[in-house]
Amino acid sequence: MDMPILSITAFAPLLGMLIIGLIPKAKENLIRWTALIATFPSLLGAVKIFMDFDRSSAAIQFQEGPFNWIPAFNIQYYFGLDGLSVTMVILTALISTICILASWKVTKQIKGYFALFLLLETGMMGTFMALDFFLFFVFWEIMLLPMYFLIGIWGGARREYAAIKFFLYTMFGSVLMMLVMVALYLNIGTFNMVAMQDQALIMSEFSHWARTLCWLGLFVGFAVKVPVFPFHTWLPDAHVEAPTAISVILAGVLLKMGTYGILRFNFQIFPDITVEMAKWLAVLGVINIVYGALCAMAQRDFKKLIAYSSVSHMGFVLLGMASFTSEGLNGAVLQMFNHGTITAQLFLIVGILYDRAHHREINGFGGMSSIMPRYAVWTTIAFFAAIGLPGLSGFISEALIFLGSFQQWPLLTTVAVSSVVLSAAYMLWTLQRVYLGKINEKYKDFPDISAREAFCLFPLALIVLVLGVYPKPILNMMMTSLDNINQVLGQHGAPLLTTFLNK
Repeated sequence: MDMPILSITAFAPLLGMLIIGLIPKAKENLIRWTALIATFPSLLGAVKIFMDFDRSSAAIQFQEGPFNWIPAFNIQYYFGLDGLSVTMVILTALISTICILASWKVTKQIKGYFALFLLLETGMMGTFMALDFFLFFVFWEIMLLPMYFLIGIWGGARREYAAIKFFLYTMFGSVLMMLVMVALYLNIGTFNMVAMQDQALIMSEFSHWARTLCWLGLFVGFAVKVPVFPFHTWLPDAHVEAPTAISVILAGVLLKMGTYGILRFNFQIFPDITVEMAKWLAVLGVINIVYGALCAMAQRDFKKLIAYSSVSHMGFVLLGMASFTSEGLNGAVLQMFNHGTITAQLFLIVGILYDRAHHREINGFGGMSSIMPRYAVWTTIAFFAAIGLPGLSGFISEALIFLGSFQQWPLLTTVAVSSVVLSAAYMLWTLQRVYLGKINEKYKDFPDISAREAFCLFPLALIVLVLGVYPKPILNMMMTSLDNINQVLGQHGAPLLTTFLNK
């Protein structure tokens, strides 16, 4: 393509941040509108990418580069998308625009807030587009800085604690990732992620134990972001203290970077070690599913409940990835997309209540569906999508994951399927306590959902409904690329996988 669509999509928010820096802080509405408009090129770019993407090809598309960036160290500016990354770019663009609208009532230091948010969007976009490991790492770290301040300045009462905990956990993962990146560069002489997938080159330069260490370093670095048990403890604190829009972007996009990294690096650079670790990936996925669901059921804070539900639902992604089947892997990436849209709705729904009641105590509400009937309709869609009700998008991705994983790990899949009951239990129990039953008289004068709030929820609910009956638009985009990953795993790990299955 003549037009650098990926660079425009990635860096348009950064340009918006620079423009906001020139606007006087007293002109608050101008700052808000500038931030919103700055997300439009990314959103339009994602729409164009969606329309022009060749769904029949597993090749890297929309390539920009590789161009020499730091020639002395063979560091390149290299962007491109395949079926794995294109779905994440579309998700990021959509949720970022929605989050700007959801932040409209932010009044504290709004110039800094919106500038940092736009920087965060550029970091997320670049992470999914980069095909040079060093460039990927730069965008990964760019994303960390604004997130730290957005939680630490605009968060709740314990915002400093939550922000520092988030920073330390993520930095720990980044250090491990950087060590592996340096090891790969020193041995093969390039940061090019496509070149790193040359298995003959990797195996000639790294012994089995060295590949295993590199795999573990990358996995832990990405597992912190997912988050995988036991690296999950930063997530509930970050969610509870973060502003609503930041919780939305954290659960909707940032968690997906962990599973994206595992698929992009662990699966494609070290496929033989990935197969060896398959059983443990599946076990960790089931632990996430069950543990997250049980923790969610025990919560009294509405937002913390949704946070633990994210831990549980990301476990389904790990289980599908560990199946090494077309159904499981496609279901896992579809679940990444679906979870992004569903959990974004859930955090927006919690934020609407918090803006009115100024607390999130589940038992402090009651009968909200009678007080805010239109709001209750949006809530019902999101809740049943999170449960995995047939006809909604969550059902399709979970069903594919179970179909694929049962072929490889029948016992673990049985446990995971059984835990769906736990998901239904805590979601329905919350729905009963907050929205049904006796009306709490303190809240009888609450206004129903506003037009702006409904507009934030509408595109997410529409996607949930459409993909629930017709998931083909997303599945077709990623299927060819993910099947190619499965072929690589089969070529380099089939004997090992057969051994594990026989055991």
